[in-house]
Amino acid sequence: MKRKVTKSDPVMTAETESRIIEMAWEDRTPFEAITACYGLSEAQVIKLMQQAVSPRSFKNWRARVSGRKTKHSKLRSPDVSRGYCPSQYKHR
Repeated sequence: MKRKVTKSDPVMTAETESRIIEMAWEDRTPFEAITACYGLSEAQVIKLMQQAVSPRSFKNWRARVSGRKTKHSKLRSPDVSRGYCPSQYKHR
């Protein structure tokens, strides 16, 4: 089981931070999935993104995720039970 981490937690490695940022950028990964995996709330993810990416990237990301149905489990269709497209992460 993964240990829950927070931005101020010294256990958060560069690899963990990078994965959280990657999940935040993914259109179909809800904030609830980030909370389940890493223990960061939506507000904490927003703060992490603001600190970790350039101001222009942060502005683009906020515009992209604001109000997006796929980033919030409660707004998603109940038919969608996955966090990514079946064709994503193909093994070679």
